[in-house]
Amino acid sequence: MTGRTPRLGRLRRTASAGRVSRPAEARGGRPRRRGAQPKVVALGGGMGLSSSLAALRRITGDLTAVVTVADDGGSSGRLRDELGVLPPGDLRKALAALCGDDDWGQTWSRVIQHRFQSQGEINGHAVGNLLIVALWEQLGDHVQALDLVGRLLGAHGRVLPMSAVPLELQALVKGHDPQRPDDVDTVRGQATVALTPGEVQSVHLVPNDPPAVPEAVEAVLDADWVVLGPGSWFSSVIPHLLVPELLDALTQTKARRVLSLNLAPQPGETDGFSPQRHLEVLGRHAPKLALDVVLADEAAVPDRDSLTDAAKRFGAAVELAPVARPDGTPRHDPELLAAAYDRIFRMHGRIGPWR
Repeated sequence: MTGRTPRLGRLRRTASAGRVSRPAEARGGRPRRRGAQPKVVALGGGMGLSSSLAALRRITGDLTAVVTVADDGGSSGRLRDELGVLPPGDLRKALAALCGDDDWGQTWSRVIQHRFQSQGEINGHAVGNLLIVALWEQLGDHVQALDLVGRLLGAHGRVLPMSAVPLELQALVKGHDPQRPDDVDTVRGQATVALTPGEVQSVHLVPNDPPAVPEAVEAVLDADWVVLGPGSWFSSVIPHLLVPELLDALTQTKARRVLSLNLAPQPGETDGFSPQRHLEVLGRHAPKLALDVVLADEAAVPDRDSLTDAAKRFGAAVELAPVARPDGTPRHDPELLAAAYDRIFRMHGRIGPWR
């Protein structure tokens, strides 16, 4: 697809005009030769995005995470309600995942993930959430504050919110009330949607036309690869496709796009979903989205032909690889996932100067 919409053009100019030159440590934690590594943007939230980032930081230093901001539970929800700020929790998790494996990185990763245990109001708050919110209040700039936290941590990449306004996730759910299994109700809040006992039909955001962070749009447009997923499908993956400017960027970017599927259905949100059904609901929410590769764990795909057919509707090839931890838990192994991404970038991408 050629050309840029006027809206995307304005966003690119806004981001470029406001950009401050940042040291290499703020962008990726280490200096690098320009063009030496693929530019990768990962979209998602929660532990799914963290797994992807922990893998991707092993193969590139030019890495940007674009994170959902609809969380309304736990420490994030409390800070959001009390201070009217973006929920910081998923941003914190992404920063922790980008910390290096040396003593500095691992120490800071543990510190920002630490939760206070008390009988008072601080109980359950994560240190990183409080740090991020404090810098937002001090600096008055979401992106600058997150860049500063990343620099402190020595993060191997950059973390951006997908929007600068707090969002509410709403879903149409069939059987949310077990006493009325055939009724479709509107369920409000990411935490509630994630745990619904019913069948999620669709999701939308409030406000329904939220502005994207210009730096996030620019990162997607300038990327070599965009990675979507894994993660909570309706509450962490699909919301990126509901931000109009971000969806425009995803459809217009020249980057290759890979969708990373979950290892297992998520209790409540995607109970009973096959791998191909994950693709079907993604397509219903973003029918114009094209993909290049769908990555799935080989042991999690009982019907490869059906998944291949579903991927073809997006123009994508299917890549199966062992990416789960060997202990049998439905969690991605960072080294195995990194190897899978590396192979995809080499086999399906434009062979660039990083090879």
